[in-house]
Amino acid sequence: MVRSTAREIAIRLSYELSFTDLESRELLNRTLTAEHFAGLAAEDDLYSELPGEKQEQYIRKLVCGVSEHAAELDSYIEKYAVGWKFERIPLVASAIMRVAMYEMLYMPEIPNPAAINEAIEIAKKYEDEKVVSFMNGILGSFVRQECAE
Repeated sequence: MVRSTAREIAIRLSYELSFTDLESRELLNRTLTAEHFAGLAAEDDLYSELPGEKQEQYIRKLVCGVSEHAAELDSYIEKYAVGWKFERIPLVASAIMRVAMYEMLYMPEIPNPAAINEAIEIAKKYEDEKVVSFMNGILGSFVRQECAE
């Protein structure tokens, strides 16, 4: 499994946390199983391959990190979402931006441009062009202001 696939799975799980009472670790333990992936593989190619150990660790780190830092990440989204109230931002877009921001803040091994690029490419699969452009603006402003070296 390539990292972009693992990232997209992490985004889906981060999104799912918005709708469940499960803790992030419990959701991960239920989801990152051969049985779960086998059940979803027929419907979605994303689940055609179970993550290897390295990719599973990456998914777990992202989902748990996004869950633990959700309030902080949401405050950044709100800060840079000029003219938009946070509640108006689609939940999928929020999940994508949370994952990208978490990578930029807490995973120095991931280059910031890669985190943004991957987020935008994934967003194109789920959101319309206006939302993708909006997200690109938020992530660009965020990286320039919060991640300056």
